[in-house]
Amino acid sequence: MQKIRSIFWMLIFILLIINGCNSQNEKLINQPVDRPMAAAGKFYPADPTILKSMLSSLFSQAKPKSVDHVVAIICPHAGYEFSGVVAASSYNQLPANQQYDNIFIIGSSHQVSFQGASIYNIGDYLTPLGKVKVNTELATKLINENPVFTFNPEADKGEHSIEVQIPFLQYHLKKSFSIVPIVLGTQSEQSCKKIAQALKPYMKENNLFVFSSDFSHYPSYDEAVAVDKKTCDAIQSNSPKNLLNTIKENERKDTPNLVTSLCGWTSVLTMLYITSDDPSFELTPLQYKNSGDSKYPDKSRVVGYWAIAVSKKGPKSSTSSEFQFNTNDKKELLKIARNTIVQYVSEKKKPVIDANEMPENLKLHAGAFVTLKKNDDLRGCIGRFSSEEPLYQLVQEMAIASATEDTRFLPVKSQEIDHLEIEISVLSSMKKITSPNEIILGKHGIYIKKGYSSGTFLPQVATETGWSKEEFLGHCSRDKAGIGWDGWKTAELYVYEATVFSEKEINGHKDQ
Repeated sequence: MQKIRSIFWMLIFILLIINGCNSQNEKLINQPVDRPMAAAGKFYPADPTILKSMLSSLFSQAKPKSVDHVVAIICPHAGYEFSGVVAASSYNQLPANQQYDNIFIIGSSHQVSFQGASIYNIGDYLTPLGKVKVNTELATKLINENPVFTFNPEADKGEHSIEVQIPFLQYHLKKSFSIVPIVLGTQSEQSCKKIAQALKPYMKENNLFVFSSDFSHYPSYDEAVAVDKKTCDAIQSNSPKNLLNTIKENERKDTPNLVTSLCGWTSVLTMLYITSDDPSFELTPLQYKNSGDSKYPDKSRVVGYWAIAVSKKGPKSSTSSEFQFNTNDKKELLKIARNTIVQYVSEKKKPVIDANEMPENLKLHAGAFVTLKKNDDLRGCIGRFSSEEPLYQLVQEMAIASATEDTRFLPVKSQEIDHLEIEISVLSSMKKITSPNEIILGKHGIYIKKGYSSGTFLPQVATETGWSKEEFLGHCSRDKAGIGWDGWKTAELYVYEATVFSEKEINGHKDQ
């Protein structure tokens, strides 16, 4: 009996020890683990005094503030000696006294590959300028609610793309802030969409997004300038498709020594998946340099850097601020176009429209194009840049012209009408420009005029084709104006915007 009691108490003692150890381990696990510095002394000075002095110099050389209502920036993440001025140009766009709720810093992994993205949620970030608070509660919430997020201890270990951004924030911002550091391990477009979907609700006033990426790696100086401009144009178009097409095109051209045209392409693609369906976002390139511009000017193999600001100006119509059409207005114009085509093709007559029944918006005087598509292929497109007729009459005239007068196609036949999709573009006033740099792909249509020759592309052409700015101009110059691929360089250039809507978009859509 005594022996049984001894064994019993020995088991109780062992269990107490085990439970005590487990409790102690839980406490250790729950203690914050601050992320140690990995890039200090390599990408930027480890000494805080020297670092502050360097940041002061970088900001003094950077582009001053020129963009308001900034909600996101694209910044390089190379050594400060090479890319620091460009990075400071992005950070200069932020009001120094702004109190941000959260700053999301997103970078693509240089160290490990894994599914989705990792969010550091177990402690704060350390730099030579002190500790920066991580919003671990929000980080954990994002991980728990979105399978695309996890915490991967290997993701932050040795990764510099997030860390190098933080001293700029510490130096520039006068009020305390917390960060949400996100490292993308994925190479999947679908994963980028899921990450964007999870983050999109947070891209709003009082939050800031920092997307960390360099541009071309290792071509010659002149090749880098050309490649990086194409990539920047694609990003500025606010189209994920344009960016992916441009990256693929850069690869196909087999530029000597070009390893990548955008090392953080998954991060930037994620940004575009957040912003691309909202025309109130504007993307503004601020400054370009590459490592050949530094004090270590090896121009045979360089890395490119762009500073880009993303601002949100408030609600607009689809692309033009001159006209505001509600869904009923759009439905009425599309109905006019379809009914006109049906009656004119079959009877050579135009339907009679009672002006008294037309909404006031449709009596405005504006330019308009009517585009016909069949199985997603162009079937006709004709329009005018201005009109003495009210808009509803112009749409009626252009519907007839697109169906019967576009010389690129045979006239539309009655049996084709049910297979047509109609798209209408209402144009803003035209503005003459002095430089192609003023063109924003996806936002601006272009009109090229030289002597008696002229040609135009609507804004949506750039988005649908994925062309670069040079291709947009070249094709319009050669194929529409007939003045050769480079004819635009000596021609008059104009831009305009358009409110674009189609039957595919409007059918089944209800006014909010």
